[in-house]
Amino acid sequence: MLHDDCLVVDGLQIARWGAEAFADQRAAGITAATCTCSVWEGFEETMANIAAFQRWFLEHADLIRPVRTVGDVHAAKAEGRVGIVLAFQNIASIEDRLDYLALFKALGVGVIQLTYNTQNLVGAGCYESRDGGLTDFGHDAVAEMNRVGIVVDVSHVGPRTAREAIEASTRPVVYSHTAPAALHPHPRNKTDEELRRVAEHGGLVGVTLFPPFLAAGNSATVDDYAAAIEHVVDVVGEDHAAIGTDFIDGHDSAYLSWLNHDKGRGRPIADPQLLDALVNVRMPRGIERIRDWPAITQTLERRGWPEGRIRKVVGENWLRLFDDVWPAAPAAVGTGSTTDRGAG
Repeated sequence: MLHDDCLVVDGLQIARWGAEAFADQRAAGITAATCTCSVWEGFEETMANIAAFQRWFLEHADLIRPVRTVGDVHAAKAEGRVGIVLAFQNIASIEDRLDYLALFKALGVGVIQLTYNTQNLVGAGCYESRDGGLTDFGHDAVAEMNRVGIVVDVSHVGPRTAREAIEASTRPVVYSHTAPAALHPHPRNKTDEELRRVAEHGGLVGVTLFPPFLAAGNSATVDDYAAAIEHVVDVVGEDHAAIGTDFIDGHDSAYLSWLNHDKGRGRPIADPQLLDALVNVRMPRGIERIRDWPAITQTLERRGWPEGRIRKVVGENWLRLFDDVWPAAPAAVGTGSTTDRGAG
């Protein structure tokens, strides 16, 4: 089966981590997955979450291994284990310390999203009522992420902040998990212009299967998801499209409600109807769980995709992006701003 032979990389999962999720990842034939370990958490809580992963790498060494390089992904495939890329869906975990980026890189964090839905120190989220763009601190953060080799993710970021981050970054930027607004005009989805912009700067668009972002919502099927992937390929080309499922295995509506309130404890990020759709989710029929991942590859085959395109979209494009971004200068902790603003 083609799926078994592919290098399969999922650019975003946010499951309830532990033995069951890791076993399902391996059963699904996933070579590597970018696993969220911080959203609204501050520095201390994020460090505790990373410590939990370090423990799981020991306790579940038969199932998973850490990934810091593209070579680690290939090793995971050869070993029959799942490579885990640690990732944040919010840069708020660095608080106001740019030097924490080098620390997190040293601990194995490979991808960081700039904002999660609302405003933070670097810029605006996609649900913020006003998007003032990338702040000066945000420019410094992007520059430091470029320096140490952390992928800049703009999935939940406001349109202006995302545009300015893409333009400011010297390395390719990603929408790790999004869907096309042309098929469903949701605040989290991206216009064709936005999708093209990230591709024109060498980046990737990981397509999510999260039902609120698909046109059919909770009635979506694996074919609805495939249609969203195909739209993205039509817009950005097969070299810039990828998969970022956003699987939420093990989490309940209380957790999703926490995700969808400002800073986890504040106001709801959306009106009641939209919030209800974000919290009461039924995953697309045919791909309800991580374990069902092979159905994505099989559906693309059934829809007549050539093998080369499938291999790129289900994994190889992520590896090329990682290979471009992760090699960086040694992650020495700096002493201040990485750019010089207002000097003289």
